[in-house]
Amino acid sequence: MTNPHPYFAPGGNPDGTGGGPEHAVPGDQDTARAPLAMAHRGFSLDGLENSMAAFRAAVDLGFRHLETDVHTTADGVLVLFHDKTLDRVTQERGRIADLPAAAVARARIGGTEPIPLFEELIAAFPDVRLNIDVKDWNSVDALASAIERHALHDRVLVASFSDRRRRAVLRQLSRPAAGSAGTVSNAVFVLLGPVLPATLMGFVARRALQGVQALQVPVRYGAVTVVTPGFVRRAHRHGLQVHVWTVNEPAEMHRLLDLGVDGIVTDRADLLKTVLTERGTWA
Repeated sequence: MTNPHPYFAPGGNPDGTGGGPEHAVPGDQDTARAPLAMAHRGFSLDGLENSMAAFRAAVDLGFRHLETDVHTTADGVLVLFHDKTLDRVTQERGRIADLPAAAVARARIGGTEPIPLFEELIAAFPDVRLNIDVKDWNSVDALASAIERHALHDRVLVASFSDRRRRAVLRQLSRPAAGSAGTVSNAVFVLLGPVLPATLMGFVARRALQGVQALQVPVRYGAVTVVTPGFVRRAHRHGLQVHVWTVNEPAEMHRLLDLGVDGIVTDRADLLKTVLTERGTWA
């Protein structure tokens, strides 16, 4: 299944150049159809998630799609961080939305790494594409402004558990950026897909998934198995990619790739690279 947005090109530059069979090891199949390999908050076996060290480690492995999260400080600075508070992974305390950027800058991930600014990441890796989870409403305007200011439309996929937040970012852009479905839209597709006639499901999908090119989902949600052969087929029928998070076991990576998923988000970038290399689809 192909997707027209430049973000989804499997390797090389955001304009889609630089990927393809010339980047495969000898004897491999065409990597133009390679699944997207996405490093979840970068790559760090030491828990330094969303740090420049983790992003650099993933890029050094050859990853060109990084997953990250954004929050915005009280004075409007966009930072890369997953939690709403600093408490879990730094020595500091407090909600990012309540703190000025100077206070957030004193925090150290794992006691050693500063919290990166969004601007730092895009400047450090100009050929890397970013899967950005918009974590709070304060970040909607800040992210949209950054995408516009740096013309990142082809380099970003805007994601959020909140469909409203994702739509609010995309509405402010002067040209389309890629988007993935939020919790409600994914639930509609998962629950109604198997029971509605194809034509009716097509109508529902067009309404619920407007501006969406990817369904980013876990393998299971509670007792519900989300990623099934039927789910993947339905997504592809409606022109949607399937990206699965967060997959860290090689056997499960192989199983999902055999199902035909279009991308895998992982904490173990090293293992995913090995799996894709073994399959001849490391772009």
